[in-house]
Amino acid sequence: MSEPCLVCLEDAPLGDSYHAKCLHRLFGVRRAPVVDVELAKLYTLAQAMVGHTSLSGVQRKISVGLTADRATLQIAIEGGAFILKPQAQTFPCLPENEQVTMRIAALAGIETPPCGLVRLRDGSLAYLIRRFDRDPPNGKLLQEDFCQLGELSPKQKYEGSAELCARLVKRFASEPVVEAAKLFRRMVFTWWTGNGDMHLKNFSLLRTSDGLYRLSPAYDLLCTSLVVEDEQLALSVGGNKRRVTPRQWFDFAAYCRLTEKAAIRVFSELAKLLEPAVRLVERSRLPAELQERYVALLRDRSATLERAAQGHRRSRS
Repeated sequence: MSEPCLVCLEDAPLGDSYHAKCLHRLFGVRRAPVVDVELAKLYTLAQAMVGHTSLSGVQRKISVGLTADRATLQIAIEGGAFILKPQAQTFPCLPENEQVTMRIAALAGIETPPCGLVRLRDGSLAYLIRRFDRDPPNGKLLQEDFCQLGELSPKQKYEGSAELCARLVKRFASEPVVEAAKLFRRMVFTWWTGNGDMHLKNFSLLRTSDGLYRLSPAYDLLCTSLVVEDEQLALSVGGNKRRVTPRQWFDFAAYCRLTEKAAIRVFSELAKLLEPAVRLVERSRLPAELQERYVALLRDRSATLERAAQGHRRSRS
């Protein structure tokens, strides 16, 4: 019986872990490279990258790259084209959580880099993402996160708001109206998927090869509600982190220069993606208990989004 591809979560060819097209998108090859990485070694190398408050900081992150013959994936302290995150010792199944949440983001119209799961030498699953700040013909692209743009230290990454993010986009993006609309969708998606760790360092502007500053592809997307009790948003919306009201979402949309009609469209589009998103969760490598909790959260919040959209339509009629 076929198992879901470790990249797209659709049925892979019998006996394989990936589709050829998914391998090509992630690695640029048609055959899966050998992963020459040990979990214990990763823990040692990545100790300096562990944060003390951020859930994403708990994830060990290490640079990896393909060998010259593109047959082996191995640790590359400098110049690696990928970031690899193994299983965390503190929280369960973060790689599986991030992979399926990134798949849902792509489904929701949010730009994501090539990413997926790989098996380390000990058989454990790790999350792998291709670096989007690398452009082979032009070298490293300039990426600045919202702490940097807001002239804040990394320790202040939770001391911001959705409105601050919108101001930074308006000030620095080459096409601020376009990018602010993307920001609004990403902020609503963050709430929809129960992500309480989307702080200022998890939003960035990227200077692309055409010289324009745009919101970078999404990264560090997780359903933190699966592993942290009593979760709230990392960045406030209308001064609220715990229970953002429909009015506060519409006010934030206006702050992003979106019309009420455009905001309603975002709410409705996400709500209509409920069943495809549920299917992805149920085909993910998350254990059954975490799948059930993720699905319950998506159903509850999709209903909230739909009520907000419908209620606002009625109030205007």
